[in-house]
Amino acid sequence: MAKLTKLSVFKEQPKRAETPLEKTTRIVKKLVDEEAEQRHIKNTRLRNSRLERDAHTPAVSKPVERKTRASKTTTKQ
Repeated sequence: MAKLTKLSVFKEQPKRAETPLEKTTRIVKKLVDEEAEQRHIKNTRLRNSRLERDAHTPAVSKPVERKTRASKTTTKQ
């Protein structure tokens, strides 16, 4: 039986060249992830400012206007 060593058991696999499709996919994923992170940061900032504005604004309730019905008068003849 052959003597096992680090070099004989764990051989490095030769790296294959990245295809143009894989390169495009990698770049697009990076761009999409960056945009999603920026959108998340923006949404968080806007949500926090809205909550802060709502906390400092007193709740004002307007009186409800009730519409009155026009009275329908029926006359017996």
